[in-house]
Amino acid sequence: MENIGKAAPKKMTGLGRGLGALLHDSDNVNRSTRPLPYDNVSMMSEIHVEQIDVNPFQPRTRFDEEALNELAESIRIQGIIQPITVRQIGRDRYQLISGERRLQASKLAGLTHIPSYIRTANDQQMLEMALIENIQRENLNAIEIALSYQRLISDCGLKQDELGERVGKNRTTVNNYIRLLKLPPMIQAALRDDQITMGHARAIINIDNPDVQLKLFRKTIEEAWSVRKVEDAVRSLQIETPDPNSHDRRPSVVKQEMRSLQFKLSSYFGSKVSIKTDDKQKGEIKIPFTSQDELERILKVLKFES
Repeated sequence: MENIGKAAPKKMTGLGRGLGALLHDSDNVNRSTRPLPYDNVSMMSEIHVEQIDVNPFQPRTRFDEEALNELAESIRIQGIIQPITVRQIGRDRYQLISGERRLQASKLAGLTHIPSYIRTANDQQMLEMALIENIQRENLNAIEIALSYQRLISDCGLKQDELGERVGKNRTTVNNYIRLLKLPPMIQAALRDDQITMGHARAIINIDNPDVQLKLFRKTIEEAWSVRKVEDAVRSLQIETPDPNSHDRRPSVVKQEMRSLQFKLSSYFGSKVSIKTDDKQKGEIKIPFTSQDELERILKVLKFES
């Protein structure tokens, strides 16, 4: 294609597996070389970069300038290895679904055309594709992943088990990410900026009090605590502040074992778990839930079939 809008994009190859599975592609994909504007087509074309609008649903909010320049240099030498994905929104007009870094880097590299998979999708499908494509292919930080998971649940109406199937993660992993959004903004920002790791954050989230969470976070930063050190500190805090309704007066070593078990169960179920015992070694385990979907998730973790 020499001039913008002068020729129909030339078909090259079929759509990759990930997005194809998402949109339920079949063997009956339209194979014409000149697609109608709003057919549900699956093809790859060379599109002029000025015909592509940005993605309003882009889950990634920041791009590293140095990494972008490195990608641009790689594109100058090697060309585009992985095509971007777009949807057709009008005659000779496209909207980016995924691949914003590749599009920006291609412009920096001086490319006028870029290989693109063309899809026709409504706004919800586009949001879902953009989020899943970025989760699977981009180096998102933990908070960006958590926000993407949350948007897939709230905006696309997916349940956690459906989301897990879409992104290839189990329900516990998905829930552990979403729980991060309950942390104070300062801790979320530190996780986003790689000041702490996912392991640090997962340990801190097991403390209910936000003020205590922040105090523990500051100690972690100031003293460069490892994940294991933070986990030990969380267990100690839980032992020091037992449930006021508990009448447990057994030696602290037994309490510590119970708190350790409680910590492990909370991580396993992705929910705050409490254990209460008495002197006769009787007690109860509580796994709270706040919605029917969360209850169903817990039951599936327990492998309970109703």
